[in-house]
Amino acid sequence: MDLLQPLWRALVVFRVVTWVFAGFGVWTRWDGIVHPYGAVLQLAVMGVWTAVSSYGYSIRWGRRNTRLAFVDLIVTVGCMYATLWAQPLVDIRAGASVLTSVWAAGPVLALAISRGRDGGLLGAATISVALLSLRGIDNVSKILSNVQLLLVAGLVVGYAATTMRRAGERLRSAIAAESATAERLRLSRSIHDGVLQVLAQVQRRGTAIGGEALELAELAAEQEVALRTLMSPRPAVGEGDRVDLCRLLLPLATTRVEVVVPAGPVLLPAATASELVAAVKEALSNVTKHAGPDARAWVVVEEVGEEVVVSIRDDGIGTTPARLEQARVDGHLGVSQSIRGRITDLGGTVTVHTAPGEGTEWELKV
Repeated sequence: MDLLQPLWRALVVFRVVTWVFAGFGVWTRWDGIVHPYGAVLQLAVMGVWTAVSSYGYSIRWGRRNTRLAFVDLIVTVGCMYATLWAQPLVDIRAGASVLTSVWAAGPVLALAISRGRDGGLLGAATISVALLSLRGIDNVSKILSNVQLLLVAGLVVGYAATTMRRAGERLRSAIAAESATAERLRLSRSIHDGVLQVLAQVQRRGTAIGGEALELAELAAEQEVALRTLMSPRPAVGEGDRVDLCRLLLPLATTRVEVVVPAGPVLLPAATASELVAAVKEALSNVTKHAGPDARAWVVVEEVGEEVVVSIRDDGIGTTPARLEQARVDGHLGVSQSIRGRITDLGGTVTVHTAPGEGTEWELKV
């Protein structure tokens, strides 16, 4: 689906209709044209280019490739100067019409559609300069209204095209997210009826048997959590370069790590979210290494006003702030660089609460 397609179709109609108007203008002023057959030749060139450009704007290549719009601009300026085949420059500056008339606005609209506001203004400025060079500096007041119309057309159509292009991107993202969610739900039903039940049975039987089967039970439990997280129906939400932090954190859930997130998305710039997730992973890594073999951890995401707060808490053996500082002095940079350094670079703050026997809690604010 291309929301800009109606604009391109309107442009094709505009080129054809304005070429007919230009031909009608030559017919009505036939007796006043110094070289009538020069005007006919000019109209023929305009007609050929109208057919070529209209075909180009009607196919995907011409709409996607902005080079056609720039070539259109060059050819149109050349057709404007081709008025000299029919009328001497002196007559044009004395008031004779430039035979391209409104047809010359075509590339302004084409650039506005393909390149947005800036493209439209560029096209309008180029056509205006060409018109001024033909009319002469003494006739600025006579062409001022034409210049204003060109600039307004380039600005308005460019703004509309940019808005529609962004709307199209959001629509495609929404359709993709809806399709992905529907497929995930379909797969989750199949997996729930088969794989998840088998993994749950293996976990229960392995725990009951004990011994070497206990390790198999733990692996089955981890895979069950991973599959449930993967098949979560939470939609992939994003706006531009902003991503949902919750979708990045949910896959960190295991049998010993629980991830709690808000119902709605928590949107952050992609780079910020990536650094925040890396800090959370480092904190969970510390839980695995230092909190004890039976320690569990919880990751909680909250939005508090303009801040996003991520808490990582465990029920392990804990430590003391002095030991954390000594670890930094001894060259262990996991806390000072991977956690504190990342969040500080984002302009956030890090708070840690820990004590022997009471576990450890990290609070990351950005």
